[in-house]
Amino acid sequence: MRDQDIVNDILNGTKHSIDTYTKAIQECSNQTLRSELQKLRNEAEQMQYQIYQMAEQKGWYMPAPQANQSDIQKIKNGLASTMQSSTNQNTNFTMK
Repeated sequence: MRDQDIVNDILNGTKHSIDTYTKAIQECSNQTLRSELQKLRNEAEQMQYQIYQMAEQKGWYMPAPQANQSDIQKIKNGLASTMQSSTNQNTNFTMK
């Protein structure tokens, strides 16, 4: 197995771990456990970024092109609008 393949496997595994930690955090009601899961997720994110940087430097990972500021603003506005619509719909529920 080539070094590039090993690094890609580690990146994919780390991304999967981050997703799993995030899902566990969302479902966790125990604050102590939730905090520990958040620490583990943060450590995994730091590790993933360091591995990504190494892979990029070696030419093994090609990031997406940089988005321009107007595209970023359009996405932010769209997400904010979606969140506002969702919030408005959720306030219309009544408890019985």
